[in-house]
Amino acid sequence: MIETLDELELIPPPHQDRRLVERVWTPLWPKLLAVVLVLAIWQLVHLTGWKKAIFPGPGAVLSSLWDQARTGLLWHAIGTTVQRAIIGFALAVLIGAVIGALVSRIRPLRAAVGSLITGLQTLPSIAWFPFAIILFGITNAAIMFVIVLGAAPSVANGLITGVDYTPPLLLRAGKMMGLRRLSLYRYLILPASLPAFVAGLRQGWAFAWRSLMAGELLVVIANRPSLGVLLSTDQDQADMVSATAIIIVILILGIIVHTLFSVADRAIRRRWGLDVQV
Repeated sequence: MIETLDELELIPPPHQDRRLVERVWTPLWPKLLAVVLVLAIWQLVHLTGWKKAIFPGPGAVLSSLWDQARTGLLWHAIGTTVQRAIIGFALAVLIGAVIGALVSRIRPLRAAVGSLITGLQTLPSIAWFPFAIILFGITNAAIMFVIVLGAAPSVANGLITGVDYTPPLLLRAGKMMGLRRLSLYRYLILPASLPAFVAGLRQGWAFAWRSLMAGELLVVIANRPSLGVLLSTDQDQADMVSATAIIIVILILGIIVHTLFSVADRAIRRRWGLDVQV
């Protein structure tokens, strides 16, 4: 029995509970529906018998995934892969941001290396692995090297695009307020270029993740289990169930990171007043 007004105020109104459920359920149900549809189509294809010897059904794959999740090897492999992804992507962001900041503001430098950055962005990252192995050997540094080369150009181009599309009127207003050089860049240009920069980060992460998976398949380091190593050891037809389970793990990790970028993008759009429902 409620005895005081303070205790009554601690109980949330029913409409607040409904809003919380709606905020969680609204973005969640399309993803759950997509998962159900994929599993249903997957099961139907499996029941047709197409490539049945090497195309396992969802039941066997999910059972294998559950069994692997109960062992320490899979979690150790996930930890190794995630650690490499975070370190490599952080280096790519640092290097790409510095290069993008310099190229966007120094015209002779842009004329010299602007097109080179775009060329590096279009170059398949797997093409760097022979050079990386010769340079660093079968080491973790070879994988990091390719991750940086795969992701940094996208990060740099994202920042360059954001700086290019900063409204000239905004720049003039900043200069009239006394902003010059570093202060102008820090307080006006960088915040204005943030949406394009985040788009570059998202694209850079995609290149970094692909480079990492290719690197772990090609550069197998002894006593360092990773998702790429588990996938490479499960590629024979006899163990396609385990290989498919590892592919699902890789896909789930990619979806998680994509969701984090989507949250950041919505926060920026909301801050800029662009997240308006029409």
